[in-house]
Amino acid sequence: MHVITASRKDSLFRKARVALGALLLTLAGGVLAGERLHIFTEHYPPYNASTSGEEFAHSADEITGICTDMVKAILARTDFDYVMKVRAWSYVFDRVQGRPNHGLFCTARTEDREDLFQWVGPLASIKWTLFAAPDSDLTLERLEDARPLRIAGYKGDVMSQYLVDQGFNVIMSLSGDLNPQRLVLGQADLWVTDGLVGPLVARETQGIEGLRPVLVFRETPMYLAMSKETDPAIVAKLQNALDAARAAGELDAIQARYE
Repeated sequence: MHVITASRKDSLFRKARVALGALLLTLAGGVLAGERLHIFTEHYPPYNASTSGEEFAHSADEITGICTDMVKAILARTDFDYVMKVRAWSYVFDRVQGRPNHGLFCTARTEDREDLFQWVGPLASIKWTLFAAPDSDLTLERLEDARPLRIAGYKGDVMSQYLVDQGFNVIMSLSGDLNPQRLVLGQADLWVTDGLVGPLVARETQGIEGLRPVLVFRETPMYLAMSKETDPAIVAKLQNALDAARAAGELDAIQARYE
C-alpha cells in the first residue's frame, strides 16, 4: 500500500493550485483575446475624421486623424478584435453608455463625465478657443468679457456645454460645421471650438479663411472612454498598450505628422 505523507499531500496540493491558477489565467487571457470592441468617434478633424469628409464612416479604414491614429496604435498592441465607426457625437455619447465593450474617443475627461466611463489615456489635448469672424474687431481679456455676446456651439460638445452651464448665451446646433458661416453672416459673435479644429473646419466646409482666435480659456486632455460595463481587465490592457506606445515614441510621432 502506497502511503502519502502529510508533507507530500501539501506539496501536491500546492502544485495543483499553481496549475489551476495558470489554467485560469490562460482561459482569462483567451476570453480577453476573443473580445470584440465597438469603438465610436465623430467627424472632428484633425483629431478624428472620415476620409470621405462625411459625418459617418463604417470601418476603421475610412477613419483618420490624430486621436484615431493613436487609438489604432493602441489596439495594434493588443489582440482585441474591434470595429470603429464615425457617427454624430450626441448619438454615440449616449449609445456607448450601458453597453459592454463599447467606447468613444476623443473624449474630454471632465468632472461631470468622470463617473460615466472608464478612461484610457491621455491622448491629445484640446485648446478651448473662442473664434471671431475674419473682419471682427472683438477683443477679450478674459472669458467673462464674452458674457453679453452670442456664442455658436453644438450639442454634445464639452466646450459648448461648459459655457451653457456657466450661463453664457450659446446658440446650439447639431453639428459645428455651420458655425463659421454663422460668424460671417453675423448670426453669432463668437464660435467656441478647439484651436486646431476651428480654422480647418472653416476652410474645408465653408471656404472661410482667416478666423480670428480671440481667447484660449482652457486646455483639456482627451481620452478613449470605455463604458462602465466593460471588463476592467480590458481597460487595463488598453492602458498598458497606450503606455507602451507612448514610451516607444509612437504617439509623439503621430502628433508630429499633423503639426
